[in-house]
Amino acid sequence: MLLPEMTAGFGRFLLVGDVPEGVVAAITVVAALLGFGVVKLLDYLRKRDADKEAAQIIERAEIEATARRKEAAVEAREMALQEKARLEKENEEVRRELHERERKLDKTEDLLQSRTEQLNKQEKMVESNQRRLVEKLEDANRRQTELDDLLDLERQTMHQLSGLSREEAEARLLGRLEKELVREQGALIQKYEREAVEKTQIRAKEMLITAVQRFAAAHTAEATTSTVDIPSDEMKGRIIGREGRNIRTLEKATGVDVIIDDTPGVVIVSAFDPVRREIARISLNKLIADGRIHPSRIEEIVAETEKEIEGEIRRYGDEALQEAQVFGVHQRVIELLGRLRYRTSYSQNVLRHSIEVAFIAGMLAEEMGMDGELARRAGLLHDIGKAADHEMEGGHPKIGADLLKRFGEGAEVVHAALGHHDDIRAEMPYTVLVAAADACSASRPGARRETLDRYIKRMQELETIATSFGGIQQAFAIQAGREVRVIASARDTTDESAAKICRDIARAFEEQLTYPGEIKVTLIRETRITETAR
Repeated sequence: MLLPEMTAGFGRFLLVGDVPEGVVAAITVVAALLGFGVVKLLDYLRKRDADKEAAQIIERAEIEATARRKEAAVEAREMALQEKARLEKENEEVRRELHERERKLDKTEDLLQSRTEQLNKQEKMVESNQRRLVEKLEDANRRQTELDDLLDLERQTMHQLSGLSREEAEARLLGRLEKELVREQGALIQKYEREAVEKTQIRAKEMLITAVQRFAAAHTAEATTSTVDIPSDEMKGRIIGREGRNIRTLEKATGVDVIIDDTPGVVIVSAFDPVRREIARISLNKLIADGRIHPSRIEEIVAETEKEIEGEIRRYGDEALQEAQVFGVHQRVIELLGRLRYRTSYSQNVLRHSIEVAFIAGMLAEEMGMDGELARRAGLLHDIGKAADHEMEGGHPKIGADLLKRFGEGAEVVHAALGHHDDIRAEMPYTVLVAAADACSASRPGARRETLDRYIKRMQELETIATSFGGIQQAFAIQAGREVRVIASARDTTDESAAKICRDIARAFEEQLTYPGEIKVTLIRETRITETAR
């Protein structure tokens, strides 16, 4: 387009002046070449701009494609994680279901094995009874034959001897037969008495086994210390506070010992009162989560936690009463029952133990045709004294009986609490049922963790401490360590010194041993005088 214009311009220029034709031709060629070069230059520039724009478009397309690939990868990863979580949840449910089925199958297998063993025992017993019966029948037939022979011989002899009349011979014979029958009658009475005792024992075992198998409960194990996790060791300094004022305030408000040592990430709360220990543990967790740790805040948190625990105690008591189907109980007894939730006996939770005793005692009573509801009530409240034995003097049976009597419980329930450890003579049948249910609950497998070695060691410690005093001959730990009976030498001690030794032994137990409840020390001083008559 520029070339014609430039040519026309040169033409006009040539028309203006006189220019030779050769020059005009040269100028025309030059103009044409210049026009062609300009066109090529413009084409090059257009092509370069087009290539540049195409490169930019390609680059943007690649960036957009990369972003979309990343988004797609993220979405795919999220979908994979969600699918993995779903599959893990399904697998967990399947595993839990399989575990539950396996537990039920194990339980069913144990029950079947127990019943099989019982059937085998009964079959053996029936076979033994049949064998004894056959032997008795054979012996009776043999004796009858011998008796008939003897009677014939006696009759012949009597007729041959000194001429006894028939009436006299019959009288003598009947007298001898009467003596033999009396002996056999006594033997039969003893036999049936033995059989009655055996059947009674078998029936009692069956009733106990049936009652225990009908009720199965979980057992929890606790200790006298609780641990509180802390986020960092710097928190230990904040818990201690300036010059120890925070930890002193916490210990004073809760009545526990807070132990902070070199163990990383842990603070130990120690106390024999499980309720106070639980209050201190929850309060410490709240303070750590809150971050504001100072005396006034500590007292505020502890007071708040105490109210929460009181509510929990009442709730635990109500739940235990509903589970055992016991009604019409005094509010104070409900609170004491709830406190047993925080008490253990040889690692067995006392509240769960009481509920189990209630069910076993109730089922035993129903098996015997007695009042199952009254037996459950007595079993549930038999250990109520353990909720207050750290506040009152005396063993938990006496404390529990006094509390139940004070709050309007019946004589059967009070007597069951007082005599379930055979401390007194059982005058009511429900006391015997509760004692049997208590023994079953405490001795069943898994109920209490204390091993035989630890039990023997504790008994030996009690006896060793008692015999370490002068003038003591022997010492016997009885009632699972609740009582120690000491035999003192009459030559080496007097009545006054024996009283002092008994008191010193009790103080030594308090200082050297850690134990729940009380240990009764009974010292016996006996004088024996022996003479021989010749």
